[in-house]
Amino acid sequence: MDVPPFEHDEATLAGLGEQMASGALTAHGLTEAYLARIDALDPTLRSVLEANPDALATAESLDHERASGRVRGPLHGIPVLVKDNIDTASPMNTTAGSHALGEVPPASDAYVVERLREAGAVILGKSNLSEWANFRSTRSSSGWSARGGQCRNPYVLDRNACGSSSGSGVGVSANLCAVAVGTETDGSIVCPSSVNGIVGIKPTVGLVSRSGLVPISHTQDTPGPMARTVADAAVLLAALTGVDPRDGATAEASSVRFSPDPDGLHGARIGVARNLAGFHDRTDRAFEEALAAMLDAGAEVIDPVEVPHADDLEEPELQVLLFEFKADLEAYLGRRGGPHRTLADLISFNAANADREMAFFGQELFEQAAEKGGLDDPAYLEALATCGRLSRAEGLDAAFAQGVDAVVAPSSGPSWITDHVNGDHDVGGNSTPAAVAGYPSVTVPMGSAFGLPLGISFIGPAWSEPALLRLASGFEDVTRARRPPGFVDTLA
Repeated sequence: MDVPPFEHDEATLAGLGEQMASGALTAHGLTEAYLARIDALDPTLRSVLEANPDALATAESLDHERASGRVRGPLHGIPVLVKDNIDTASPMNTTAGSHALGEVPPASDAYVVERLREAGAVILGKSNLSEWANFRSTRSSSGWSARGGQCRNPYVLDRNACGSSSGSGVGVSANLCAVAVGTETDGSIVCPSSVNGIVGIKPTVGLVSRSGLVPISHTQDTPGPMARTVADAAVLLAALTGVDPRDGATAEASSVRFSPDPDGLHGARIGVARNLAGFHDRTDRAFEEALAAMLDAGAEVIDPVEVPHADDLEEPELQVLLFEFKADLEAYLGRRGGPHRTLADLISFNAANADREMAFFGQELFEQAAEKGGLDDPAYLEALATCGRLSRAEGLDAAFAQGVDAVVAPSSGPSWITDHVNGDHDVGGNSTPAAVAGYPSVTVPMGSAFGLPLGISFIGPAWSEPALLRLASGFEDVTRARRPPGFVDTLA
């Protein structure tokens, strides 16, 4: 793939802010440059569903504000991509990648988009995703949506970008934006961040509002930042965070304040979750090198610190997601309006538009969820209680009780070749315990295998984002593992 030089390649928020403060750069010029980059690369990468037609006008307005002496903060004039399951009011749409939601745009912005606008960010556009955040089929291809096509990994183009926040991950990694917002229910920030060589933060559920998010599960859903550096991810997280009356889970949320700390690992007690590793020999080799780097940086490495019941969560988690998906999605559709008000409506739409919507895989998860009862169903309540017990008190909490500040494990294996015949390939990962518990996880580049990026995850208790960011920052400083993508067609 022929990739032209880019003047803002690997730019940081601090660097862009300094240029705008000095007058060497304007928000309008920066937005224009990113839009041109999208026009040049995205016909191949398929990571952006639509650009914001108001982006340049917004940037120009923010330039006028700066000239008048008003600077809203470190995101003032910064172009941000937002995943297409996060509501944006007209002229942009929000479709979760499906044509079914294309007829009636949301009437208002999601809370996190309101926060971005208040912080002075330029909403650059909507990023592609695994359709319905990868909760439609048991044989889906991550990064594919009917509306956007197949998102491609910028390191090796026939490899998968993982999902569901594939477009956000690719957009950040390929320098199509400064930072991006993704969402996670289980793995949808951690995996695309890992395989695209960037930093991703899966926050504590309730730190970032879900109002205006096309939902899967109110127990596990959360938006989160995706960036090329820990510092940039932390800035974006601070902007997204806040108490939202529309989302009661945010009642305890408070702003995350963080500064880069090159000594963030010094004196830390790091638990090694061996039972969340061991799925790829090259990944394990990079993980051992990462642990050695932590020791050299002054951390105490407790090895192993097993996360109990990590392998016992799959079935109860699926039951919780199926019940909550039906209830939460139908509540969202009712608030939004439009022709589709129930999951049954969407199933019928997909069947009637199978040539567009089901060219490669079906809607088995939709059909399973449609058969579920309400949230007072004993089967749901039992599965929910089991998830809470096995992921928290008898799971991660038991690991943290061994006196560690965080546990670490490889975020995923090297990315797989995209396969529309068989669907996704399991390459391993660690996202489920933190996702089910609602606890935070930060993934940072730790190395590569065969030219494909690998990440390491720092997992902590609820509301421990400041501590995790300090650890991640220290690791980033001593390893500097991120390498920009090479846009290779295939591995030799």
